[in-house]
Amino acid sequence: MTEHAQSPKRPAHPNKKRDTPSQQSAHQTPKRMPSKQPQSADDDILDFAKVNYLTVTRQQHDQRVDNFLLGRLKGLPRSHVYNMIRSDEIRVNGKRCKPHDKLQRNDVVRIAPIKLATREKPVISPDFAQSLLERIVYEDEGLIVLNKPSGMAVHGGSGESFGVIEAMREATSKKYLELVHRIDKDTSGLLMIAKKRSTLKTLQEHLREKTLQKTYLCLVVGWISSETQTIDKPLLKYTLPATQEGKSGERRVKVDVKSEDSKPSQTQINVLQKFELNGQEVSLIEAKPLTGRTHQIRVHLASIGHPLLGDDKYNPNVAKGDKSVRRLCLHAYQLAIPEYEVITADLPDDMQSLVG
Repeated sequence: MTEHAQSPKRPAHPNKKRDTPSQQSAHQTPKRMPSKQPQSADDDILDFAKVNYLTVTRQQHDQRVDNFLLGRLKGLPRSHVYNMIRSDEIRVNGKRCKPHDKLQRNDVVRIAPIKLATREKPVISPDFAQSLLERIVYEDEGLIVLNKPSGMAVHGGSGESFGVIEAMREATSKKYLELVHRIDKDTSGLLMIAKKRSTLKTLQEHLREKTLQKTYLCLVVGWISSETQTIDKPLLKYTLPATQEGKSGERRVKVDVKSEDSKPSQTQINVLQKFELNGQEVSLIEAKPLTGRTHQIRVHLASIGHPLLGDDKYNPNVAKGDKSVRRLCLHAYQLAIPEYEVITADLPDDMQSLVG
């Protein structure tokens, strides 16, 4: 029998090319689609080792691709996220994308498999959840302001199974809660948490434009001679060298007027009280960071010879083993947000007991 006789009775379209055997096989077996429907981007990714498809909701509408990914791939280095985008491991609606591309509602973001430890949801006891909720000092339809305790990280990672934001999501059962900003683990005080993306964008814009003023209370070594001053010194981030046992790779900040990588930094301080603590001169001061650099207040005060009590990074006495004060004496005391009433959190009991 001739080859023509074996062809199907219905003639092929005159302009259509004949399929190769592999193409014929592909027609016979439909292309395999994802085993599950795309999940909402509001939900946590449960398995990073497989391809994940996330549907953008109104909460992520108009968000940049890189920021979208950084918020969902916590623990993955920023450089790795950008490499994934460049390597076409991230696609939006099946197409290549760039870090600054804006997402639209109902877009589907494809994330290739990655090696990232899955962080289980924290188990929050009812008592702990209630204790967190009792620390809310302000709440409206878009914002929660929490009086964070010293010693609790704001988010999980770097040895922390969970932080404030993960615990608050569990305690409130809200799918969308995002940190507006961060404060150090050992710093207590006011922490802003957005309940809506529109609120998050507005408050972060205020932070960028420096129209939102944060005020801190702190206890420092010595009596500061000038009652009011502005510390204006550029700051540079660096990491500790491997020679420092047990601390290599830790992030630090220092004053550096020569490096091109230093960031201009200003802190206003006002001395509120001078007293003695166990025979040591101590000042209670109010500090207003005019810029938002990492460890800014701590480094600036140490640079003028008045490090914070209990500061194990920038107070030489604490670094040498002085444990007479058991916490970092830095408290985020006040928030002045445009179109909001001023929000405050009193000095915590452990710092108040030192003031007397």
